[in-house]
Amino acid sequence: MSGTTTRRCSCRDPKTGKNYGKACPKFASKRHGTYAVRHELPARQDGTRREYRRSGFPSATKASEELDKIRALLAIPDEDDPAGLMLISDLLESCARSKEPLPDYDETRRRFTTGQTLNAKTTVAEWLDLWLTGRKRLRPTGLKRYELDVRVHLKPHLGELRLDKLRVHHLDKMFDAVNEANIEISEQNAQRRAAITQLRATSRKGADGRAQRAALQESIQAMPPFRRITGASTQQHIKATLRAALNVAIAQQAMPNFNPAEHVEVEPGAKPKALVWTDERLAHWQATGTKPSPVMVWTPEQTGRFLDFIADDRLYGLWHLIAFRGLRRGEACGLRWMDLNRADSSLAVATQLVQDGWEITEGAPKTNSGVRTIALDEESIAYLSEHKKRQAGERAQWGSAWKLTGRIFTQEDGSWLHPGKVSDLFERLVAAAGLPPVRLHDLRHGAATLMLAAGVDIKVVSDTLGHSDTRITRDIYQAVLDDLARAAAEAVIKLVPRAHTRGGKPRAAEPPRPMPGMAPPKRPQDDAETTDGQSA
Repeated sequence: MSGTTTRRCSCRDPKTGKNYGKACPKFASKRHGTYAVRHELPARQDGTRREYRRSGFPSATKASEELDKIRALLAIPDEDDPAGLMLISDLLESCARSKEPLPDYDETRRRFTTGQTLNAKTTVAEWLDLWLTGRKRLRPTGLKRYELDVRVHLKPHLGELRLDKLRVHHLDKMFDAVNEANIEISEQNAQRRAAITQLRATSRKGADGRAQRAALQESIQAMPPFRRITGASTQQHIKATLRAALNVAIAQQAMPNFNPAEHVEVEPGAKPKALVWTDERLAHWQATGTKPSPVMVWTPEQTGRFLDFIADDRLYGLWHLIAFRGLRRGEACGLRWMDLNRADSSLAVATQLVQDGWEITEGAPKTNSGVRTIALDEESIAYLSEHKKRQAGERAQWGSAWKLTGRIFTQEDGSWLHPGKVSDLFERLVAAAGLPPVRLHDLRHGAATLMLAAGVDIKVVSDTLGHSDTRITRDIYQAVLDDLARAAAEAVIKLVPRAHTRGGKPRAAEPPRPMPGMAPPKRPQDDAETTDGQSA
């Protein structure tokens, strides 16, 4: 595999138009024509032969220098390192195919000895594709979110840049472009919304009205459709996706030990807080049609109205568990009879049904902390027992067509519930009950609110919900905790008797309320009386 050089010219016989080849009258001069090199490379992994070819060298000296570079690069790995030799050969084959110059020997040797990728010209797009192929063990929904960030944002803005040349200012430019697009989208959405409002207000009567409506309809059709902006939370996720991909690149020494995604500043994407549907918020929603927060939860009275309204629904047990135990939608749909322990009044959450597009797959809970055992009250046990009897009747009715899935909540033929259809059914039931709108996931938030309002310790609430840390619980339900703190402050004030208050009236001290499980405090008169009510 020493390699060879050849010389050829492009001169043609004017009579025949054919190339002279070595018969060219000028071929005797070594300065005439151009030189080409050929060097056989180790076979590919599939055993097929390959070689390095390149032409267009002006002299034999330049061609020989090219062969020397090839030999030097092939000599970098040890003789007993076939994998290393394969990497160098892949690099040479790539250079020959792309017609790029051979890489610098010293830089290539440094990258090889430190375990870095040999192709220093890897683009961000190429690396992101490579990184995504290694994420196949992720949940389908998580992988799709990564792929969306890469396809819609990272590749269009950063894909052509070299991975090792990526800097913070490139990311700043990307997010600036995203925010500029947000402004344009918002303006276009407002224009379309205004045109639709004008169309609805335009009379259908008369030639003028019909003509005006036709013009408005044509104008609306020419406008861009309604689009969602890339909000702060989404931008934070884009940043996190890029940071994760670049961390792997740094770990594999495919780029310098500096992650620009760690240092780019993005508007913080605060998660919406859970708010309770108070009378004031309900009145605001009825007047404006706008929900005070994306995450709204019912009051205990509203939750009770909903449960009373759906008392005869065949999936009542599912709604009851979500409302009081805070199960996630997929967890509730994936519950199995084998995980119910009636003796201990507990239910293990060990699996869930995941919606991937419209397909349903079975998987583990969302996080490791999602695998948990929740305590059940007597009422929940009773509802589950009733549900099992109903399911046995459905099984008898379907006979051999019954699908034995072992799930607690199923369709009437025993097959899996579709989480998307469950959400749709919940929304219809809420509307039919005449209650303010909440999402099915908000019913889970409502369970947390009920537990906190009942004085349940936040660590117990966090464990029941399957949160990995109580800080997550505090962050989501901070508004509820603030309301409870204010109520506690009022209770503390009422414990202290005052001769003068802001209202001008004296206030008698109220006896402190006992903690759950404790006997109430003794009153002074209790010590002055005997058990039969007479003085001691």
